[in-house]
Amino acid sequence: MPPPSLPLPAHLLRHLHGRALTTLLLDPLIRSTSSSATPSLSFSLFLLLLRAALRPSHLTFPFLARAAARLSAPSLAAALHAHPLRLGILPADLHVANSLVHMYAACALPNHARRVFDEISRPNLVSWNALLDGYAKCRDLPAAQQVFARMPRRDVISWSAMIDGCVKCGEHRAALAVFEMMENAATAEDGGGVRANDVTMVSVLGACAHLGDLERGRWVHRCLRERGFPLNLKLATSLVDMYAKCGAIGEALGVFWAVPAESTDVLIWNAVIGGLAVHGMGWESVEMFGEMQRAGVAPDEITYLCLLSACVHGGLVDEAWRFFRSLEAQGLRPHVEHYACLIDVLGRAGRLEEAYGVIRGMPMKPSVSVLGALLNACHLHGWVELGKVVGRQLVQLQPDHDGRYIGLSNIYAVARRWQEAKKVRKVMEERGVKKVPGFSEIDVGGGLCRFIAQDKTHPGSTEIYALLNLIAMEMKMKDDATIPDYLCAHC
Repeated sequence: MPPPSLPLPAHLLRHLHGRALTTLLLDPLIRSTSSSATPSLSFSLFLLLLRAALRPSHLTFPFLARAAARLSAPSLAAALHAHPLRLGILPADLHVANSLVHMYAACALPNHARRVFDEISRPNLVSWNALLDGYAKCRDLPAAQQVFARMPRRDVISWSAMIDGCVKCGEHRAALAVFEMMENAATAEDGGGVRANDVTMVSVLGACAHLGDLERGRWVHRCLRERGFPLNLKLATSLVDMYAKCGAIGEALGVFWAVPAESTDVLIWNAVIGGLAVHGMGWESVEMFGEMQRAGVAPDEITYLCLLSACVHGGLVDEAWRFFRSLEAQGLRPHVEHYACLIDVLGRAGRLEEAYGVIRGMPMKPSVSVLGALLNACHLHGWVELGKVVGRQLVQLQPDHDGRYIGLSNIYAVARRWQEAKKVRKVMEERGVKKVPGFSEIDVGGGLCRFIAQDKTHPGSTEIYALLNLIAMEMKMKDDATIPDYLCAHC
């Protein structure tokens, strides 16, 4: 029977009532609580085991390591590690050592994970995967790549961890390159490769979405069908997100509507509402939110962020206020991103006093995104004095950001205060801040082409600029054709 001073829930107390405490009795309870919604109970049970002067078994520590990993508690992880060391279980017990590598990786302590790994005399595939996954999750891509290259063999977990690590580090092209290596290895004659699973495909679709690589995304979708993958919710959500970000909103909707409403969750609704928003389909996003409510799926903060973004793109001021108030009414906390969208909606509509009032009432300090939205509105509507104050704040917040100086300079230019505009540019130059040229990328025939303003390094520059001039002339001719005759005298 546990001592009364130890806090345990009623169902565990009932289970232990009147029974003699043994490691054999407590291990299954530690295991089940480590996977429960309250993994901290595993440590309460472990403390009970220690107070009863019982010796932990070789099974006790992997369960506790799982609990510490789920809690992401570095202090617990370090304290736990000391016990198998003192009992002489480490480094001989491979199962315990592997669980500690995974635990430290989950607690974002890759160096600790590496030390445990290095003490294993003969690491197995589980050991390598735990270390690789740890580096990948901690966004240490060079270290992950080194581990991946040294692995004596790889399974689907190894490949998936490496691909996901590339995606998490923003190296989306590298992620697709690793996936291509995986596919090639799977079709090699030696038969040493493995096929991708749904976890792999979710990461690959994420890379396609960030790159806007629609053709590769479509190819992955075909692979899923041809290889008989069941379209689970994670894959469906990834496909909706990929198609929406790649500009194929029709295909995104096709995937979305193929999922039964009763099987949907908030993530897939967020993907489709956000996808409609970035395509400028504000009212459609609002209508989709109505469908979400009818399906009985509760919105979260991301849902409202997507809806506010839709209001920005659609100029829906009243709806933006309605969603913002609804967010608070449902007990959700507005984040600075929600405020930035609301300020953007109000600013674009010319309601700058209202926008400024919202900023003054914010419970947190306004971020650069909030102030940037207000500055853009000041530039758009010619509010020079307010724009000057906001512009200076932005320069103070981000003194190394070229856009902040240019934004303030443009505010002065709107008021034709050329000397002050010139002075801002001079300060920028004196501080060594260089303007980073904007660029666009487009995939043509499987090759990536990057274009910078006034760039003439592309081998097809002559033809490209000739076509651009032709398009500009045609647009001007169409504009001229729409100007009434009585205004032409003033053109």
